[in-house]
Amino acid sequence: MEVTKKRIIKSEIFELAKEMEAELQRLLDFWIKETLDPENGGFIGRIDHFGNKYPKAIKGVVLNARILWTFASAYRITKQENYKEVADLAFHYLINKFWDKKEGGFFWAVDYRGNVTSERKQTYAQGFGIYALAEYNRATGNTQALEYARQLYYIIESKYWDKAHDGYIEALNKDWSCLEDMRLSDKDANLPKSMNTHLHILEPYANLYRIWPDRQLKESIKSLIGIFQNKIIDAETGHYNLFFDMNWSAKSHGISFGHDIEGAWLMHEAAEVTGDPGVIESVRETALNLVDITLREGLDEDGSLFNEKDGDHLDSDKHWWPQAEAMVGLFDAWEISGNNDYLSAIDKLWIFIKNMLVDTVNGEWYWSVDKKGVPHTQEDKVGFWKCPYHNCRALMEIIERLNKYKIDMK
Repeated sequence: MEVTKKRIIKSEIFELAKEMEAELQRLLDFWIKETLDPENGGFIGRIDHFGNKYPKAIKGVVLNARILWTFASAYRITKQENYKEVADLAFHYLINKFWDKKEGGFFWAVDYRGNVTSERKQTYAQGFGIYALAEYNRATGNTQALEYARQLYYIIESKYWDKAHDGYIEALNKDWSCLEDMRLSDKDANLPKSMNTHLHILEPYANLYRIWPDRQLKESIKSLIGIFQNKIIDAETGHYNLFFDMNWSAKSHGISFGHDIEGAWLMHEAAEVTGDPGVIESVRETALNLVDITLREGLDEDGSLFNEKDGDHLDSDKHWWPQAEAMVGLFDAWEISGNNDYLSAIDKLWIFIKNMLVDTVNGEWYWSVDKKGVPHTQEDKVGFWKCPYHNCRALMEIIERLNKYKIDMK
């Protein structure tokens, strides 16, 4: 199968990879040129669909952590010094403005001057802190970043872990007391556990293990994989359930196609990081099943991914991040199976992204387009949730994975 992989890579994907490298540089250039905040420090909190900047907008910890991860990863892969400079800036701003110097952990938001405006501590945000800090250490060797990442790991395990029923609760107050409203966003259900938060704990734990192969951390990763396979995946539908009570009873039955395919490759990545053959083999089957269900139920005729489905209602909008994650999920499925249909699906999806999501006028990608390809202009280009993480990561993942076949591509 290895010979087949290399032949297919050379004949069908190499030119696509060149396009992805150019798009990655274009995206990174946008974030360098448009989002730096030299007057107040860090990065601007909001840019709307049309490129209008809001210099006094609130700055969210997730945006800043994802910027750190993106530019640290870009520097690690390309060794371009300007990416390291942005990563350095992001690291210092994240620690100086968002870190709770008394209790530890990251606050949720600061104002444009860096003063804390929301002291809540979402588990999700602590996870992205680990993800970013671990990547910054991978890229630069910064030991302070590793120490903060380790502190966050111990905080998550000691403060958020549910000893009675397993898993992690959604959020706590600054002093680690309980919160009445645990929601990650206004769109989410106010329930104590979610698939999304667990996915974005698994993801940073795997990245941290790459630089700190701690035995307890490895067991945490394996435990999380077990939670996904035994509690989060719906045994009847094969999809991820999204929200749960403390006892892991599913309290929603909506489907998020983007999370299904993103979770597929992130679970496989985490399993491979552990090096445990039994875990890897079981997760590969799970990952392929998630990808296949997503393609069967969530793919439009043009190769793009619908957003969500709840009962008989299909949200047929095409958001930017599920398209990005689908590319990686498809490539990962191809690497597991050798089935070339996954490569064909990537090619079709990439055409959709280039033609429908890439904004050649105001930069970056549109937040979303409708089924006819018309952009939704009310959504931001930069904001609490619109970050360089999904699209830049997808491009870097595929580029980096293709480097494994580089010799045959010459």
